[in-house]
Amino acid sequence: MTERIKIAGAGCFRLRLGAGSRERPATGVQPLSEEPLGPCGGDVLPSHAAFDELSALAPLFRVRPELERLCQFGAQWASPHDQSPAGWIPFHLVTRGSCVLDVAGYAAVSLYAGDVVLLPRGNPHLMRGSGTPAYGQSDPAVVIRPNGAIAMASNSDAPDTELICGRLSFEPGAENLAPAVLPSFILLRAGDDASVGRLAGLLQAIRDELVEAAPGARAISTNLACALMIMVLRVHFEREDARSGILGLLGQRQTAGAVLAMIREPTRPWSLDDLARAANTSRATLVRSFRSLVGKAPLAFLADLRLDLARHRLATSEQGLTEIAFDVGYQSQSALTRAFRRRFALSPTEFRRGRG
Repeated sequence: MTERIKIAGAGCFRLRLGAGSRERPATGVQPLSEEPLGPCGGDVLPSHAAFDELSALAPLFRVRPELERLCQFGAQWASPHDQSPAGWIPFHLVTRGSCVLDVAGYAAVSLYAGDVVLLPRGNPHLMRGSGTPAYGQSDPAVVIRPNGAIAMASNSDAPDTELICGRLSFEPGAENLAPAVLPSFILLRAGDDASVGRLAGLLQAIRDELVEAAPGARAISTNLACALMIMVLRVHFEREDARSGILGLLGQRQTAGAVLAMIREPTRPWSLDDLARAANTSRATLVRSFRSLVGKAPLAFLADLRLDLARHRLATSEQGLTEIAFDVGYQSQSALTRAFRRRFALSPTEFRRGRG
């Protein structure tokens, strides 16, 4: 008999339990693998689960959070963050006080205790004190020291602001998920509604584990952060208009399979027949559904998806154009350049040159 057993703070494993046979005692426990069972190592979604966009994305939403610093700041302080590498999503959890977030292309955003912010495109940004100008620096200087669970960053013996800074990565094979599905900026405010309020308990638990630094604190806080991020994404999807666009496609059985197949394997030379099989529907139904939800046929949607992925790679990596072209499904650099120019009115090289 095979059972699934969860061990809090230590990941999830598939175990084989003896059934009392002569060959294996009833008390025997033999680990079979350390493969995560579902998102963040959680249970695989049951087949009878309600079909919604997050359920459709669940096989790809195996995120790995990395808690980098617990910051405790006072007086004048500023913490710059460079463009994140492709596949990484920076996040900030404000646990006490207030601060300001500056992201290029957005107005300055004031953040308060309980707020959660993610930057799925990894944009360069600046976290600073509420009274610190955008060009300011930390005064006194920031000192970083380990506490056994996380690096502690502080510039004051009497800090008035505390935040947890980290980043998410997706499991191999899901790197295309964030640029395909998520916006550049996600902000959840603690006082918005009850769904956000439910995050407060997890946020506080993560903070307490990191501050107390008891044995196992890093493993426990990381697993709690994983659950927190899935809840953040759920709240985000609930707020979005899921009746159209890519979320609309993911919310319909007739189209979700095709979209997920494209995201998983953008390099595959998909035909309409292939996509219809992936969606378990007819070609006519698939085309009709895509046109209704996004105003274009499946293969036209795939072409746009590939260009969006190429643009994301150009903005977040130093990969060569030929490598990017192959990675997103083009046969040559010139083919990517022609398609990129038709859609964005500039070449990939011109786009990359102007990204700063």
